[in-house]
Amino acid sequence: MRLNTVLPLQHWLKSYSKTALINDFIAGIIATIVMVPQGMAYALLAGVPAEYGLYCAILPTLLYALLGSSRSLSVGPAALISIMVASSIGALNPQSEVEYLHYAVNISFLAGMFLIAMRLFRLGSITNFISMPVVSGFTSASAIIITTSQLKHIFGLPVASGLSFNETLWQLGTHVMDINYPTLFAGILACVGLWYFKEHFPKLVKRMPFPTWLNQAMSKAGPMFVVLIGAILVGAFDLHETANIAIVGLIPDGLPSLHFIAIDLALWKSIALPSFLIALMCFVTSITVGTSLAGKRKERIDANQELLALGAANLGAALSGTFALAASMSRSAVNHSAGAETTIASMVCALGVLMTLLFLTPLFYFLPLVVLGAIVIMSVSSLIELYQIKRCWKLNKADAYSLLATFSTVLVFGIEIGICVGIIGSVILIIHRASHPHIAIVGRVGNSEHFRNIERHDVQIDKNVLAIRVDESIYFSNIQCIEDFIFDACYKRPETRHVVLIFSSVSFVDTTAVDALDNMLSKFNDLHVQLHLAEVKGPVMDQLQDSQFVTDLTPGKIFFTTDEALKSLSSS
Repeated sequence: MRLNTVLPLQHWLKSYSKTALINDFIAGIIATIVMVPQGMAYALLAGVPAEYGLYCAILPTLLYALLGSSRSLSVGPAALISIMVASSIGALNPQSEVEYLHYAVNISFLAGMFLIAMRLFRLGSITNFISMPVVSGFTSASAIIITTSQLKHIFGLPVASGLSFNETLWQLGTHVMDINYPTLFAGILACVGLWYFKEHFPKLVKRMPFPTWLNQAMSKAGPMFVVLIGAILVGAFDLHETANIAIVGLIPDGLPSLHFIAIDLALWKSIALPSFLIALMCFVTSITVGTSLAGKRKERIDANQELLALGAANLGAALSGTFALAASMSRSAVNHSAGAETTIASMVCALGVLMTLLFLTPLFYFLPLVVLGAIVIMSVSSLIELYQIKRCWKLNKADAYSLLATFSTVLVFGIEIGICVGIIGSVILIIHRASHPHIAIVGRVGNSEHFRNIERHDVQIDKNVLAIRVDESIYFSNIQCIEDFIFDACYKRPETRHVVLIFSSVSFVDTTAVDALDNMLSKFNDLHVQLHLAEVKGPVMDQLQDSQFVTDLTPGKIFFTTDEALKSLSSS
């Protein structure tokens, strides 16, 4: 492979300028301001100490910056992946924090290996088999689960991490009398503050005579402001003691120690499926966000390169002793809007997080957990897309059913089973649609040479000629449906003497289809009906010429155009 294929950054640096460097530096600083509070919040969502969310944003982010093909994608802790990690480890029932972290690190390692393996087999197109309604149903249900899981911090209740949606609701219900009202009040204030900083504060900042980069930084610094204000208030009034508001506590300064992963086949066997699903959702969500942002630049990203980059990033997370990661929709949008030119912005962000770990961790000692819970809730609230149900119902009811099935299964049976149901549902829809192609009986529009569906247009038809257009290639999965349609139409019109199959939309026929067409000839002979073909494409004709079907088709004919076929057969 060429170096600029393996390292897209090397290609971008050829035309790199001082202006681009300044833009990347500013975007990286702004992304750091968003990354630090989000990283700590998502770490708690994954069930690990807050500092592991910062570990997740150093080496993994640097590796993605070297290998990623998206200029704007911000890779690091992500809400959906964090809740999947917590759910997967919760099912293993770890007995200690050390064991929990051991599971998390191994899940990161296997997820990275699965992504690398998918890259080796060039499976970047795998996302084509997962429909957007399935992804929407999964993310909406996951966002509800995430929100529910953080209510324990908002209410100050002793609810364990990694519980299912139903178990979490039950635990919240049984402890409802133990609500810590100062914590609840702080949580409400934090949510209101985050909402204000997101919706109204940027408008206020724009009126201030600051440089553009400073305006952008201040506009995106809402979570950091809330974090610092919360920590200052708790520390100043000793609210962690007087009001029993839970705090983060001591965050170890310094960098994470790198260590290799010991082979544990028994453990890998038990976490293989959740690790694969985490890898799959890491790729699906990242490629969706990356494609959207690349489209705004009129660029494209390389899906297979993204598999390599995301795989390396997750292996970096395992080496750093932290949990699995993916691209964050909110941080990527911030990175893009802040003017990131290349992935050097991500490198600046990683260095910013590193500096935070080295020098700023004492500032977060009094950080209330309720504030981190509020950050998570406000971050994922936009992922709840219940309006998609109504939209899909109008456009395609099958998509609406798949969305509802995924959504309800994730809530009732858990994230892993839910995404499996969604993927299987997507494949079933693909198979169903492939095996039930659109087929239309057509007639002439006026005196023109245009032929349209008789059920949609006012057309002229000949009672002795049945013209049928098949709007799909013909192969083993749909030939039976096509055959049933043709003979059903013939039985409904007993005066039919000629059947013309219009192949204008047929680009391929397989052996099963050719054999079925040949068998149809003998059935038509019994009905005293002649079969004809029209508008057969060259590649399809090449396939048919080598078969017995063309020989057996006589005295039927193969016409160049539908108009020629109907004129000839109508006159006869």
